Amino acid sequence: MAIVNRLTVDGRDYFLPDPVTELKGKILEAIKAGGGYVNVPPLRGGPGVDILFSPGMPVTWSQFEVGDSGAQAEEPADDSSDYDL
Repeated sequence: MAIVNRLTVDGRDYFLPDPVTELKGKILEAIKAGGGYVNVPPLRGGPGVDILFSPGMPVTWSQFEVGDSGAQAEEPADDSSDYDL
């Protein structure tokens, strides 16, 4: 299982890998300073996106677990245990 963080800014969702502690601090600093750009990194590679954060802007964080896409259900090794004979 992997943890994914969702940052919702003014109705737009950005999905981020863990950890996000440093990013949260940068966003808070920008808002306290009266506004500023913060680079939000992508979930997978790339330059990310610069977002202008300002006081009063709706920002929401959520966190959830996602399953591994390569995982498959395990098959029982012996079918005889599944039936009463």
